[in-house]
Amino acid sequence: MSKLPNLSAKDVIRVLSKFGFVVYRQTGSHIHLWNEDSRLLVTVPNHQELAKGTLISIMKQAKIEREEFLSKLK
Repeated sequence: MSKLPNLSAKDVIRVLSKFGFVVYRQTGSHIHLWNEDSRLLVTVPNHQELAKGTLISIMKQAKIEREEFLSKLK
């Protein structure tokens, strides 16, 4: 299993957009992304650096495997 890098909300949103997610709305410091194909809503806190557990939770919400997520990061 690959080690997760330190990512900002901007980095995560950029990767999620490659999977078809678009910014749907923002509530306070949380950005909500929607994927019409899979009908999934993912919430990303707008922070400079996301905790590892938060990043794992975002991947679970989006139903994206860790290796698949990391491959789109490059």
